[in-house]
Amino acid sequence: MLISTKEIEVRYAETDQMGVVYHANYLVWMELGRTQIIKDLGFSYAEMEKDGIISPVLDITASYKKPLRYGQTATVNTWIEEYDGFRVSYGYEIFNDEGELAVTGSSKHVCVKKDSFRPISIKKKFPDWHEAYEKVKKQPEGAVR
Repeated sequence: MLISTKEIEVRYAETDQMGVVYHANYLVWMELGRTQIIKDLGFSYAEMEKDGIISPVLDITASYKKPLRYGQTATVNTWIEEYDGFRVSYGYEIFNDEGELAVTGSSKHVCVKKDSFRPISIKKKFPDWHEAYEKVKKQPEGAVR
């Protein structure tokens, strides 16, 4: 299983009146994590979009454990939790400077044609992506490759 890492410097504009990162910013950081893992695999969302394919969010969750504050560096770890040829679920863990877990999350996506929003098979349309995702996705407990 590949775990991609993206560091993010917490900016003042990302904090709320309590001085902690506003909760919606973690969703943006998850997007940065997804973009990074795709880049680490040698692909690009931008290239996919040039082919008329987009990848909307079907579901997203975040569980807050510990606040992050202005001036800290967040580390976003991202991996492919599940993949079935059509849908992709990404897992996330976001840590603070001290390596303490601040947020866990997941997001589920599907690829669709931009003009019609009809789902496409990643396996058929992007066989290289399919192969890479199959290779690095999280394996069920006890699974042997």
